[in-house]
Parts: sequence; structure tokens; C-alpha cells
Amino acid sequence: MAQPIEDQVGFLGEACRAVQELAVSKSLLEKFRLEEKNLLRELESERKAVTDAISLTVKKRVQEINDTYDREIAKEQEHLKRLRNKREKAKTQGVKERIEEETQELKDKNRELAGELKSVFKRDHVPSYCRSTWYYALFFTRGFSEMFILLITALIFFLAIPCGVYFLIPHRNTFYLAGIYFVSILFFGGIYILINNRTRVRHPEALKKGRLIKNSIKSNRRKLRAIIRDIKKDRNEKVYNLERFDDEIAKTEQDLMNIADKKQEALNTFDKVTSTIISDEIASSKREKISMLEKEHEEVVTNWKEAQIRVKEQTLFINDNYASYIGSDFMIPEKLDELADIIRMEKASTISEAKDIYNSMKD
Repeated sequence: MAQPIEDQVGFLGEACRAVQELAVSKSLLEKFRLEEKNLLRELESERKAVTDAISLTVKKRVQEINDTYDREIAKEQEHLKRLRNKREKAKTQGVKERIEEETQELKDKNRELAGELKSVFKRDHVPSYCRSTWYYALFFTRGFSEMFILLITALIFFLAIPCGVYFLIPHRNTFYLAGIYFVSILFFGGIYILINNRTRVRHPEALKKGRLIKNSIKSNRRKLRAIIRDIKKDRNEKVYNLERFDDEIAKTEQDLMNIADKKQEALNTFDKVTSTIISDEIASSKREKISMLEKEHEEVVTNWKEAQIRVKEQTLFINDNYASYIGSDFMIPEKLDELADIIRMEKASTISEAKDIYNSMKD
């Protein structure tokens, strides 16, 4: 059974001191909370600074390794490209020289045949234009190419020119077209017959011999093209003496592989060993400060927990011993002092009466 309160003023004084002590404890708890928050922020900032410094340094070192080896690789690749270009030029020159060498006999023979053709025509007083391929295509047609020339010539003189003239006439009709064709046949046909009479009729033997000579020249040209085609298709490159280029290209390719292997080895070594050393060096420079902050943080956390326990105990003590009797709304130092003053001035003899008077004064 609860004991009656004999010293009302003393009871209120004790309650006031308990509330003030609780306020001090809460203030101290808030102080520890802020200190813990600030220390944790500073600690995390230092740890992040270490992590960022390690990450940045490692990334920078890896980039330096890559750049160093990549520059060497680029040099070797450029050297390899130049070697391959030189080899290709040497092969092209070799092919040209081989073509020149293997076709020289046929070229000389064709020059001799051309000179013989010129001599035959000159001796028989045959016009020089009769040596042309176009003349033989029109008057001694042989082979597909000369038939094609003959067809194109016929189309030009008996289709293109008449049609061109017809379309230039302002008022066109079929009669004009027939007239143009008639004139074209007479004109171009007459020229053809005239040339035939002046050459083919007068110099048949020389022109026939010329036909044989031109056939030989044409045959030799086909042989020339076949030789050139076979040389270009030939995959055997030994005849071009490219071994010196091949040896240097093989050596450069091996050097490239070696540099690539060294680069990978350097990156692996850095990843497994050097990066750890760098991390330890950077971390060691901040280790003392981080350790100090961790210790301070632990101490503040301990103080904060103790302050929490103290506030909890004081709150429960006030609630059990004072608030349950006086009322939680009066658990304020100023209000407790006013209740004590009311009792000291004998306006009330009990705390309950003092509360009533206080409330009436505030209404």
C-alpha cells in the first residue's frame, strides 16, 4: 500500500530534480547521437576516399600498362604493314618482269609481222589504211570480233545516221525516211564499192597475204593474253625471290605475338601482385586515422547506449514515482516549481489542491 506524502513541497522538489536530471540525460543522449552520426560520416568518407584512391590508381596503372604495350604493338603493326606493302610491290614488279620476259619473243614476232605487212603493202602500192583492223573487218571478215565491228559499222551508217538526219527534219513523214535511206544506201554503198574496187580488186594477192599476216598477229596476241593470264594466276611465288620479305614478316608477326603475351603477363602480374601492394600502400597512409576514428566511434556508440539505458531508467523512475501521482502533464520543472510555491504560500495543502488552483489560474 502506497505511503501518504508528508512533505508535499519536498516531494515536488524531488520530482523537479528528477525531471531536470532526465533532461540533462536526454541532452547528453542527443549529443552522443550527433557525435556518432558525425563520426560515422567522417569514417565512411575516409574509407570511401581510400577505396576511390585505390580504384583510381589501379585504373591509371592498368591504363599505363595498356598504353605502353599498345604503342609498341602499333609500331610493329605499322612495320608489318610496310613490309607487306613492300612484298606486294616486289611481287607486282616480279610479275611485270616475268610477263615482259616470257612475252618478249611473241612481241618481237608481232613487230616483225607488222613490218612485213607494211613492206608487202608498200611494195604493191596498197593504201596504208588497208592495214587497219576496220578495213579487214569490212572487206575480209574473219572471226567474232571482226563480225562485231562489221555489224556496228552497218548500224552506224544504215541506221543511226539516217535516223539522226530524219529526226532533225521539222516536219517528218515516211516518205522522207524512205528518201533518206535511199540516199544513204547510194552514198555509203557507193563509197564501199569504190574502196573495194580501188583496193580489193587491184591488190588481191597483197591483201590476202596481209590477211594471213594479221591472222598470225591476232593468234600471237591471244597467246600473249594467255601467258599473261597464266602468270597472274600462278600461285608459285618462289620465282619472285620474296623469301627476304617472308622471313622479316614472320619475325615481325612473332614479335607482335611476344609483345601481346608480355602485355597479358604484365596485366596478370599487376592484377595478382602489384594491385595488392598499391592497395596496401594507399590504405596504410590512412590506416592510423581510420583506426582512430573507429575507436572514437566505438566509444561514442558505447556512451550513446549507456545514455539510452540511463534515460530509459530515469523515465521509468519518474513515471513510477512521480508522474503516476502528479500527472505527466505537470512533469515540467516550471510547473512543479509553481505547484510548490502554491503549497508554500499555504494556498493549498496538497498537490491535488495545488493542481486545481494552478489550472484555475491558467483558465
